[in-house]
Amino acid sequence: MTVLSEKRSAGAEVWTPVCRAEQVPRAAGVAVLLDDGVQVAVFRTVEGDVFGLSNVDPFSGAAVLSRGIVGDVGGVPVVASPVYKQNFDLRTGQCLDDAGVRIEAYPLRVTDGIVHVGVR
Repeated sequence: MTVLSEKRSAGAEVWTPVCRAEQVPRAAGVAVLLDDGVQVAVFRTVEGDVFGLSNVDPFSGAAVLSRGIVGDVGGVPVVASPVYKQNFDLRTGQCLDDAGVRIEAYPLRVTDGIVHVGVR
């Protein structure tokens, strides 16, 4: 897990560099720990698109989503939790198996080969 530190202004989105894009394997994820203790799972699809979700599985309470199975369900890019196998939309954090559950989705951008997480 990568630990990062950057000052944030109250209410303003801050782009925090977390890793080089090639450090995230295709069809997989990695966990990053921001300085405020927030764990973000950074995913890269087979196509090379990057997404960020909370690393905490809401069903088990374990910080394991970065180790989930990255794939596609009906055209929706997803990660399947490694614990109970619920699928989460990588774009929104919505659970496809339980409409009442959604996890935090973080905006990501890649600049000069570096993945940045946007945090308020």
